[in-house]
Amino acid sequence: MSGGRGGGAAAPRRRSGGRAAAAALTLLTALLTCCVRCAEGVKPSNIVLVLVDDQDIVLGGMTPMKKTKELIGEAGATFVNAFTVTPLCCPSRSGILSGRYPHNHEVRNNSLSGNCSSAQWQKGPEAEAFPVYLGKQKYQTFFGGKYLNQYGTKAAGDVDHIPPGWDQWNALVGNSQYYNYTLSVNGKAEQHGDSYEKDYLTDLILNRSLSFLDDRSPQHPFFVMLAPPAPHSPWTAAPQYQKEFNNVQAPRDGSFDKPGKDKHWLLRQPANPMPNSSLTFLDNAYRRRWQALLSVDDMVEKLVKKLDSINELNNTYIFYTSDNGYHTGQFSLPIDKRQLYEFDIRTPLLVRGPGIKPNQTIKAPVLNIDLASTFLDISGVNLSTVNVDGQSFLAQMAPSLRNGTVRPFFLIEYTGEGNPTKDPTCPKLGPGVSQCFPDCVCEDAFNNTYACVRTLDGKQDLQYCEFADSESFVEMYNMTSDPHQLENIVKKVDPSILQDMNQRLIKLQSCMGDSCRNIK
Repeated sequence: MSGGRGGGAAAPRRRSGGRAAAAALTLLTALLTCCVRCAEGVKPSNIVLVLVDDQDIVLGGMTPMKKTKELIGEAGATFVNAFTVTPLCCPSRSGILSGRYPHNHEVRNNSLSGNCSSAQWQKGPEAEAFPVYLGKQKYQTFFGGKYLNQYGTKAAGDVDHIPPGWDQWNALVGNSQYYNYTLSVNGKAEQHGDSYEKDYLTDLILNRSLSFLDDRSPQHPFFVMLAPPAPHSPWTAAPQYQKEFNNVQAPRDGSFDKPGKDKHWLLRQPANPMPNSSLTFLDNAYRRRWQALLSVDDMVEKLVKKLDSINELNNTYIFYTSDNGYHTGQFSLPIDKRQLYEFDIRTPLLVRGPGIKPNQTIKAPVLNIDLASTFLDISGVNLSTVNVDGQSFLAQMAPSLRNGTVRPFFLIEYTGEGNPTKDPTCPKLGPGVSQCFPDCVCEDAFNNTYACVRTLDGKQDLQYCEFADSESFVEMYNMTSDPHQLENIVKKVDPSILQDMNQRLIKLQSCMGDSCRNIK
């Protein structure tokens, strides 16, 4: 959309009132229909997304992020009810890119057979992901860091595959690493070693994004996506941060080391209380996660300073979030994600940008599949032309720019992973389990497959979940009276409420596009 401002020949002295009125009406109409870009000028707003890996919000995961909270949260909006629709890396990231629930993008888990970066994904949802639309809007795009867990492997198209829509591509091959990894740099393999100055992935992708900003064309907007490995295992902190938080331990409140009674069998199998070896292990993991995040905090600070130095900060939306949450000892599960509980499905979400007032706390529920719609809304794309399940939350951040509605309930879904043979660390549980620890605690299984409907509207804060297993197991929680989900109330609740939740779940599990947003 173009717009004139000043300049040009002087207007004639005499002009009919009708023409003047028509001109004024035309100008007013243009101003009223103009999208976000008009708030700052002719050029659409820039967008930066920092997507971290496995950062929780429930267990204090944002505590190390002092600069991020100040530079994004205090300068804009903090969402206190942000959720992933599936608590695992690859299906969650696929949802962020496509704006779709897992049952529509069909990425079920982190394996190639589960469609992670598969040919089916590449030919389908990836070809319609938000970067494709941003490219059509003349955005200059940069990606750096972890993309999808199977990306760059031989069976997933090797490093030659560059997803459409990206101008500068610096993607990690495989899962999160900090050193000794391979990058696909615009389709060419680039090997990295163990030098902090040359290879530490969090710093490397930051520095390349800063160079991208230096080299960009100032005539067009940009989109930068940085996906550092932190705080995913192996939790390798930068050398200067390896002694931080030495006295910190995982929080012991809430559901920590509580027995998983009345829960799905996977939650009933861990030893309770946990042995000291498990406590030592998870405390160490908790500390190292925080240490690794300090470099991400530095990343945010340097990005904000760079945007300010090139006079783009006031015309840039900066989003900070994670692909899923995490647990360290909850219900005696040592460490992982994948579960339906708050600690795994809640994520941090902070945003600053044009039209967003500072120091806002937003309670409206927002999903990771809403990010794509929000980016496209900012860029000026007509959302009715895009095949997404999510909805823009620009209205919640900047009400003056948009009118929007708050969803009354939403879907959480996950497809469990298991091994076809017995796990050598836990043979007594038989085949079908995965992510097992030496003391025979397994974090996942084929039948850890569930779908939940979550209500969060101020009146009713409930979670209802059905498992696809031989028990047809059901869990239900009153999140208002039991925020730590200690008591499964499925046998106590009014049957009419169970029926309502079941019917909502059935509709959500088959929803697509508009029907995902408009279920009553």
